[in-house]
Amino acid sequence: MTFQKIEPARIATSIRQQIESLILRGILRPGERLPSERELAAQLDVSRPSLREALQELEGAGLIVTRPGAGAYVAEVLGSAFAPPLVRLFSTHDEALFDYLSFRRDLEGLAAERAARLASDTDLKVITTVFEKMVAAHEKRSPKQEAALDADFHMAIVEASHNVVMLHMMRSMFEMLQAGVFYNRQAMFALRTTRRELLDQHRAIHDAIVARDPAAARAAVDAHMSFIEGEMKERLRVARNEETARLRYAHEAGK
Repeated sequence: MTFQKIEPARIATSIRQQIESLILRGILRPGERLPSERELAAQLDVSRPSLREALQELEGAGLIVTRPGAGAYVAEVLGSAFAPPLVRLFSTHDEALFDYLSFRRDLEGLAAERAARLASDTDLKVITTVFEKMVAAHEKRSPKQEAALDADFHMAIVEASHNVVMLHMMRSMFEMLQAGVFYNRQAMFALRTTRRELLDQHRAIHDAIVARDPAAARAAVDAHMSFIEGEMKERLRVARNEETARLRYAHEAGK
């Protein structure tokens, strides 16, 4: 017999698939708390036993974690595509920093190019909203806030590229950056000249995407990442020179 009987979908399966889709598309993010069981059941218009069954399946799959008395959360592990030993190795070798920047240049350039072509009007509003927050933080001279918004801005572009594999890979990239594995983004925003240059670079990326110019968007990302690479090379050069100077001083002082 060619045809097979159509089985009605379990309610719990439909709930699980909807939550999985939200996680996959980056709408529910690592560490984000799900609504309470009562609220979520009401939003989905399902019974609480069916919801509990779906949440148990999601937890069994490692997609959510349940904390007693605190509720259900999207698993943090979803933001970490690299094993801890490899992350530690990255943090101790300069070549990993520049390979990281090169990888980001390629991937974010592609994301910006795709966003310029594929972003919806709502996607563009999100990117513009984050950029306007960056401008406000710049005027308030808040390096910490600017650094946080910098990550939000780049992730908004990746989200607007509508590629879920790229989305989760870049989220892992930014998780490592946030943890200080490669460089301190906040330190880059501390100098007035650097802050102005970074804001101008983000404006160029924003304007090219909003203008739906893929080539200009990719070129703007390339210029931005090249600037960061140059800054990192200069910081490493200064650090090496200072270490040499300290060794010379210790040698002379000990004579």
